[in-house]
Amino acid sequence: MNTVRVPVATYRIQFHLGFRFSDARDLVPYLDALGITDLYASPRFKARKGSSHGYDIADPWRINSELGTAEEFEELAQRLQHYQMGLLLDIVPNHMAASSENPWWLDVLENGRASAYAHYFDIDWKPSARKAADLQENRVLLAVLGDVYGKVLENQELALKFDDTGFWVCYYEQKWPLDPKSYALILEHWLAALRAVEGDGAAGTELAELLAAVERLPPRTATDLDHIEERRRSSREIKRRLWQLFQGDPEARRTLEQTLLMFNGTRGDPTSFDLLDRLLSEQAYRVAYWKIAAEEINYRRFFDINELVGLRVEDPEVFEARHRRIIQDAQEGKITGVRVDHIDGLLDPAGYLYRLQTYLSGAEAQPGRAPGRHGFYVVVEKILGGDESLPADWPVCGTTGYDFLNALNAMYLEASGVAAMEEIYARFTRSAAPFLEVVHAKNHLVMNELFAGEVNTLGHYLGRLAAQDREARDLPLSELTAALVEVTAWLPVYRTYIRSYEVSKRDQHYIERALELARAHTTEEYISTASLDFLRRVLLVDPPAYAAAHRSDWLAFVLRWQQFTGPVMAKGLEDTAYYVHNSLVSLNEVGGDPQRHEPACGVEAFHEFIRSRAAQWPYTMNATSTHDTKRSEDVRARINVLAERPKEWAAHLRRWSRWNKPHRRPVDGRLVPTPGEEVMLYQNLLGAWPLDENEVSSFRERFRGFVQKAAREAKLYTSWRRVNPRHEAALEAFVDAILTPADENRFLPDFLHLQKKVAFYGAFHSLGQVVLKIAAPGVPDFYQGTEVWDFSLVDPDNRRPVNFAQRVQWLDELKRREMEDRVALIAELVAHWPDGRIKLFTTWRGLNFRREHRELFLEGEYLPLAGTGKAARHICAFARRLQKQWAVAVVPRQLSHLTAPEQLPLGYPVWGRSLLVLPEGAPRHWRDVFTGERLTAATRHRQRTLRLSNIFASFPVALLSSNE
Repeated sequence: MNTVRVPVATYRIQFHLGFRFSDARDLVPYLDALGITDLYASPRFKARKGSSHGYDIADPWRINSELGTAEEFEELAQRLQHYQMGLLLDIVPNHMAASSENPWWLDVLENGRASAYAHYFDIDWKPSARKAADLQENRVLLAVLGDVYGKVLENQELALKFDDTGFWVCYYEQKWPLDPKSYALILEHWLAALRAVEGDGAAGTELAELLAAVERLPPRTATDLDHIEERRRSSREIKRRLWQLFQGDPEARRTLEQTLLMFNGTRGDPTSFDLLDRLLSEQAYRVAYWKIAAEEINYRRFFDINELVGLRVEDPEVFEARHRRIIQDAQEGKITGVRVDHIDGLLDPAGYLYRLQTYLSGAEAQPGRAPGRHGFYVVVEKILGGDESLPADWPVCGTTGYDFLNALNAMYLEASGVAAMEEIYARFTRSAAPFLEVVHAKNHLVMNELFAGEVNTLGHYLGRLAAQDREARDLPLSELTAALVEVTAWLPVYRTYIRSYEVSKRDQHYIERALELARAHTTEEYISTASLDFLRRVLLVDPPAYAAAHRSDWLAFVLRWQQFTGPVMAKGLEDTAYYVHNSLVSLNEVGGDPQRHEPACGVEAFHEFIRSRAAQWPYTMNATSTHDTKRSEDVRARINVLAERPKEWAAHLRRWSRWNKPHRRPVDGRLVPTPGEEVMLYQNLLGAWPLDENEVSSFRERFRGFVQKAAREAKLYTSWRRVNPRHEAALEAFVDAILTPADENRFLPDFLHLQKKVAFYGAFHSLGQVVLKIAAPGVPDFYQGTEVWDFSLVDPDNRRPVNFAQRVQWLDELKRREMEDRVALIAELVAHWPDGRIKLFTTWRGLNFRREHRELFLEGEYLPLAGTGKAARHICAFARRLQKQWAVAVVPRQLSHLTAPEQLPLGYPVWGRSLLVLPEGAPRHWRDVFTGERLTAATRHRQRTLRLSNIFASFPVALLSSNE
């Protein structure tokens, strides 16, 4: 097995029409100079036209032409190799685009279960919902229409068309193929029209033969291989001959066009659409109003997105087809690592990862053993909740770093400050519901509004299992379903990972916890103990002895349920609760603890997290911003400052609300914004307000878009499914009013005063995040553009174009200035911190030092450090040690309690006599990586120490080096 190539540092880019392979190629020299060793890229395969992200893969075998050509991708790979850099590629095994651009999906729509690709997709061909069962047996629901089916049909929005690939039904820019066997209805009317004109001519004879050939086709329910191949071969020949007839005979062309007009009906004459309605009823799909998808969809989706259909990569054939090009790229050395998107969506994540690692590394992955320094570099997008850890037997190098992001963010907080912010929020909004209960309620909401069909299917499945259990067969199906919903809503993690009859203690713990919470929060009358006991037996795959023969059915249910719980948590927590509970929005981040009853804040919790992670997953990723984060690292750092001074925040909040009350509008019996929305607006404004006054105008426009999205995601008064224009207009008017300068606007100058203070402290905490990310065990990841200040909110705001030309120019200038006069440069960067160059400098110097000492940071020990003196609680510090190589990272925290606003956190006036205590055996002489300054440790009581006033003499963060 090959030695795994572990990146020293990664840089994430988003490919799209405005940033192509050639743009990434041209960026490589800059990234190399910055200290990056691996480009980390969004998916490169053919996606839907105009895709801004690439996760809606339409063809996994073809390059996305919007991103460039195969040659341009080859040039990018060669440029990276020239700089000895790797390529970490994002791959999407869970789903594909359910669109006409996907040839596999089109084949399924045309041939149904007789498609060679029918088993590629996670489709329920026999749905349990009553109406769906009547309308959708052996059919796929396409919930794409803008109105109910009958209105769309009779409004002539559905049109039958013909081209060289056969007959199609078109709906604006969308189109779907017809089942070739259903051509018979069209050909019968076409033949009658043709014979009425020319009798039994040659064209009519040919058409009659084609009609007979159509009638001989195997039905789309025939699934044996011989029938599938016969149908495919014959259909292709029928289409060829039909097109030849249409092209070669004028009367055949004219009469087909007449036939199409007849099928397409006449507006105002409902009966004229009977033929098209009958034709559509014969297809392998049912076109329907988009709003019924939540209840009647019969294929697994990516979350609630109808346009993304789930893949069955647990099938070896599907796995091989989906990954063919990825494996080829790895074998050719074009990619050196992969990031697996949405691992929780898969039926068997561990089984998938064993197979993936085996294919990529060229040697069989060993179940129960992570790859260590052998294998292929694989990380998974896995959201870990609370005390959850990554399954130890997964053959991967770790996660994409959301766990690190949240642990680092919490390090800057104290539990008392978070609690105070909760109290302030509860008083202001008059809502005392703890976050745990908010998450539970929102999980309930999304199961009801977005996943009703999935709940119904699982409920009926559970009912079939209850029929096998003497203790459960008399329990009402409605009660069993309610129990399933409750337990799912209380699950403290995104999913469990049961894959056999043996249930791990880890998974059992989470299931038992969910059952306990469900019992504690429901009455016996609503859900009986008998129902919960039965559900416990099912989820732990523990049927009674007399039903042991059905144990595989129980396991199959659990596997399906596990695929369901992740989307529920993602939509209930990330995309709803995080927009509803706004006590401290910097905590509302992807990967945050869904329970949050005892937030793990402070330095000790951070050290404990890093120690555990370093022992288990030393090569995992360390992220602080991604394309999916709700707020950038710099925005969160600012908002965290509010929790350092909760009383000051509370005073401002009361004052602002009083001043801005005249701008609130009554909508549906309430004033808008509501108190919860008002808190959300103020905190996000404080976090994202630009440092450059020239950007304020564009920021206002960006913020309007954010506010609309936040309101819809909250699903309280408006939503994506049910837009409330009046509520949204009132929110927009409020934002415009409070941000418009005017003599009578008392809010804006007071806001800017507090914002300036928050921005000041937040900036130095942001620099600290950079240093800790670079120096901690794991692989530091930098999201595009965040090497300077980035005050982005949730997508699409965080996917705006990056001004790389400016960054390249700044870095060149920094390198030149450092060589000329580093002392003057350092002083200038600190004095002019708002321009962002200080963050670029910190990133550049830190990453290059890390690259020069690769083994120290990949393999070195992690040694938490503490301080002494009054300022000791205001630092986070640790050492890395590998033999005689040493590095020490020291950063400030909770600065608002240490320095006055605008007082730089430097030197003796701030740090006084406080000391950093070095570990036993530490060297005496050190050099600062950023400033070049040399420091000498003092020895006191057999301990070596460094004065914090010396460490932070001229620069607000420190990375010290020694090779003694």
